[in-house]
Amino acid sequence: MDELEKKVSEFREKGVGHVKIGFTDIDGILRGKYVDLEKFYSLLKKGGGFCDCVLGWDIDDQLYEGSDNNFTGWHSGFPDAQYKLIVESERWLDEEDCPFFLAEFALDDDHPICPRTRLRKILEELSDAGFSVLSGFEYEFFVFSESSWSIREKGYRDLRPLTPGNFGYSILRNSSEAKNFSGLLDFCRTISCDLEGLHCETGPGVWEAALKASSGIEAADRASLFKTFSKVYFQRQEQISTFMAKWSMDYPGQSGHYHFSLLDKEGTNVFFDGTKESSISELQLNALGGLSKYLPVFLPMLAPTINSYTRLVKGAWAPTSSTWGVDNRTAAIRVIPGSASSQRIECRAGGADGNPYLAGAAILGAALLGIREKLNPGDPIIGNAYEQEDSLSSDLKFPTSLGEASDRFESSNQARDLFGSDFVDHFVMTRRWEVSEYHRHVNDWQLGRYFEVI
Repeated sequence: MDELEKKVSEFREKGVGHVKIGFTDIDGILRGKYVDLEKFYSLLKKGGGFCDCVLGWDIDDQLYEGSDNNFTGWHSGFPDAQYKLIVESERWLDEEDCPFFLAEFALDDDHPICPRTRLRKILEELSDAGFSVLSGFEYEFFVFSESSWSIREKGYRDLRPLTPGNFGYSILRNSSEAKNFSGLLDFCRTISCDLEGLHCETGPGVWEAALKASSGIEAADRASLFKTFSKVYFQRQEQISTFMAKWSMDYPGQSGHYHFSLLDKEGTNVFFDGTKESSISELQLNALGGLSKYLPVFLPMLAPTINSYTRLVKGAWAPTSSTWGVDNRTAAIRVIPGSASSQRIECRAGGADGNPYLAGAAILGAALLGIREKLNPGDPIIGNAYEQEDSLSSDLKFPTSLGEASDRFESSNQARDLFGSDFVDHFVMTRRWEVSEYHRHVNDWQLGRYFEVI
């Protein structure tokens, strides 16, 4: 009996009747379905096909329209795209009494549009250069005493947060809500998305979760699963959470920070050099140089929505330019100095709304370019980065809108070399669609400003 037959046999013995599979689309939304055991076995052996509309529609299931959408559309008839199950991604879903597997679109092992494939290719390039990646995501998100129905009935206004007031790191709040906090920690552990920390952030009902660091693509897999299944957890409690970059202008935005270090083939952290200031090795300096130069160019992969750019404003705990500093939270790129095992980089540019596969690909791709080009980031920012931005080159300043960011990304030869022109063209088309959809609708700001007085 081969390993695949053994796996199916084990499921039968446990009384498993079906398996759940999921893909992450361009916007980072986990989509999938249940399949029975016979179909599951076939998928393990041969792969399968899944309608490629999931790469050809937006976050609201509206199909992209226009001549730039050459990958999939009405013109192609929305055929099945080949995919493979990631056997090592297996989780057990207690409430559903079935296993779950991630899947990845694959055309000869290299699908040009699939977000997970784009990150995998960057990791392979780093491996070819002699490096592996140890990394982890941390997310801020708001929790409300609402349901999927009530937020719509209220028109997303006057929502009731889980807890009131600004109360960062509150023992009172996490003790009074201990059942929820410990419940989420336990739930994440059951799906192998262990959290190394969970606390209240500043704002009513806002939490921050730090996922444990893991190797290679596993960190993004865990982040993708966490963003969906933490929502599942709260909705089962008749609550709801949001990972919008900024749900209200009254509070700071929600971040999706990414911590990483590079290891050599012996498992040694190449970012650490105890003989240098702040233990920053030459390789770490080069990675910082790549991030400093290319984060503004790759920004839509970290800030992919209209809403993303309401977070990237001065004084709101989010960066507005590609600065770096040592343990400086006003900079976009924070060096966290430490021991040979803990020396790392934290990229603070991404929002909680980002697709973790694309955010990881952009950050690691920028670092890889810095190492290849032996870039130097210049001197670190000391003190308040916001106050020093006027002296920076315009190339280091972040685009202030999704449209501007998409234009800059589209014209980047480095983006095309790293991620492929097919991906760049398709992704830019999807971001421009997002912009056009926004401009097609009248919003509350326009009504309040113009309705009576114009």
